[in-house]
Amino acid sequence: MRERVEEVLNKVRVGLKSEGGDIELIDVRDDVVYVRLKGACGTCPMSTLTMKNVVESSIKREIPEIKAVQAV
Repeated sequence: MRERVEEVLNKVRVGLKSEGGDIELIDVRDDVVYVRLKGACGTCPMSTLTMKNVVESSIKREIPEIKAVQAV
């Protein structure tokens, strides 16, 4: 499961890096993905929207068994 999540994050990462940010996979437990936004994305006021509209939607679309994505 972790490898599948990393594959999706690599696709998302391209957009984040273009804005000076990145994302780190912390853990996958009980069908919940735990990530940390880094760089410019970690302090961006739009990071909550990025998490829901980009990261979580991308992961859930490609891995439907994931229930949620949490920022840590």
